[in-house]
Amino acid sequence: MTSFILRRLAVAIPTLLALIVFSFLLMEFAPGSPFATERGIPPEVMANLEAKYGLDRSLVERMAIYVWNIVTQFDFGPSFAFSNRSVNDIIAQGFPVTLTYGVWSFIVAVAVGVSLGIIAAIRHNSSVDYAAVGFTVGAQVLPNFVMAPILVLIFTLWLGWLPGGGWRGGQIEYIILPVIALSTSYMASIARITRSSMLEVLNANFIRTARAKGLPMRRVILRHALKPALLPVVSYLGPAFVGMITGSVVIDVFFSTGGIGQFFVNSALSRDYSVILGITILFGALTIAFNLLVDIAYAWIDPKIRY
Repeated sequence: MTSFILRRLAVAIPTLLALIVFSFLLMEFAPGSPFATERGIPPEVMANLEAKYGLDRSLVERMAIYVWNIVTQFDFGPSFAFSNRSVNDIIAQGFPVTLTYGVWSFIVAVAVGVSLGIIAAIRHNSSVDYAAVGFTVGAQVLPNFVMAPILVLIFTLWLGWLPGGGWRGGQIEYIILPVIALSTSYMASIARITRSSMLEVLNANFIRTARAKGLPMRRVILRHALKPALLPVVSYLGPAFVGMITGSVVIDVFFSTGGIGQFFVNSALSRDYSVILGITILFGALTIAFNLLVDIAYAWIDPKIRY
C-alpha cells in the first residue's frame, strides 16, 4: 500500500506544478490589464505600478518567483484590485464559508444518495424503486442555478421559513438552502450510481451463495454486497466534492454568502488576475488532492487495484 501511495504522489506533485505553470501562462496572455481605465493611465504611473507588483521583470523570472513563493510559502502574491490585501487574505476570508456548506452538502449528498440507491436496488421494480428513480431524474434536470431561485421562492417568499440570503457567521438557518441547492443534483447522481452498482452485485454468484447459506438479508447487504457496490461511488466522490466547492460560484452569488465564488466573480469583472490565478490553483490543487484520496480509498477497498 505504501508503494501505491508513493506512486500516486509521484504523479500528483508534477501535475500540480504543471497546473501552476499553465495557469500562470494563461493569465499572462489574457487580454486587458488590471490597471487599465477608461481615461487611461500616464506612462509614468503605469511604470510605477508595474515596478510595485514586479510586472517589469521578464516572464520567466516572474513565473519562477511565483512558483517558488507558492511552493515554499504558499504565497499567491498581492491583489491588483485591493492595494492593502493579498490573495491569501481574500482566500482566507471566503474559503471557510464555501468549505462549510460544501462539506455539509457533501455529507447530505452521500448519506441520502447512498441510502436511496441501496433501498431502490433492494426493492427493485417496486413502487419504492420507481419513486426513487423518478426523484433522481427530477433532481438531475434541476441544476443549482435553477434550484436556488425555486427554494427561495418557496421557503422564503411563500412560507417565510428560511432567509433567502446572507451568512451571519454560518448560522444553521442560513446554511440549509445553499446545502439543498448544491447537493441535490449530486445526491441524484450518487443514488443512481449506487442503485445500478448494487443491482449488479446482488446478482453476483457470491451473493447468491451467501443467501443460499441462510444468511439474513441485512447481513448479506452490509457485510458482502455494500463494499464492492461502493467502488463506482467512491470513484465519483472525489470530483463530486471538488465540484460542490467549485460549483459554489452560483450559490455564493445567488445567496450572497460571502464565499470564495463571489470573490472569483468580482475578480474576473475587475481583471484582478492574481486573485483569479490563486483561486484557480486552489481549486486545481483540491481536485488533485481528492482524486489522490479516492485512488487510495479505491485501493483499500479493492486490493487488486494496488497491482
